[in-house]
Amino acid sequence: METPGLTGPRAGTSPSSGNDAPVLPIARRTLHDEVASRVRDMIIEGHLAPGRRVNEVALGQLLGVSRTPLREAIKTLASEGLVEIVPARGAVVRTLTLKDLCDSLAVVKALEQLAARQICAEGSSAAIAEIGALHAAMMDRYAARDRLAYFKLNQEIHSAIARLSGNAVLATLHTQLQSRMRRIRFIGHEGPEKWAAAVAEHEEMAAAIARRDGEAAAEVIGRHLDMAIERVRDSL
Repeated sequence: METPGLTGPRAGTSPSSGNDAPVLPIARRTLHDEVASRVRDMIIEGHLAPGRRVNEVALGQLLGVSRTPLREAIKTLASEGLVEIVPARGAVVRTLTLKDLCDSLAVVKALEQLAARQICAEGSSAAIAEIGALHAAMMDRYAARDRLAYFKLNQEIHSAIARLSGNAVLATLHTQLQSRMRRIRFIGHEGPEKWAAAVAEHEEMAAAIARRDGEAAAEVIGRHLDMAIERVRDSL
């Protein structure tokens, strides 16, 4: 029987499809961060499906935590745009429409293109090196086909491009938009062909930034984000 509010795994088992390994209880050292991280990953990977109410009792049992830290984590995810607090329903995993995605990515594209031009023109050597190091780490995870770790590094690269632009307003807007699109961006890597295409675009992006070619970096970022829409269109 399916546990209400969860898609697939039963309490006490791994949320990964086809894997019956037990879910380890949350470590108490950094409780809020770990609970938020675990629930965020479940949303990104689709184990908490868009439009579904988050069953706090079932989820708390699955993670081995009480409702208080879970509710605090849900508030964090609501601030990121991954869940919505709906009157009389509680927390519901946010659903993005194709129009939501197109509108958001149009703004993200403009922000990242501006940021890339700024980094290439005026960024420090350390900033260029940081983006290159993140790209190398991401490629290691791609080689290992570690999809979730790859995705997190992928998102770190896009965040770093905004953050290292030196424009705090740009970075703040980028963070707000990128957070709510995590699940949709994750499914853009489903299937080896889509994943390989996205990786090739990132290779171009990293190379352009490394040689400080702002126009080339802006072009491939625009193409990469335009293709992100095409890669998820069928899923929406």
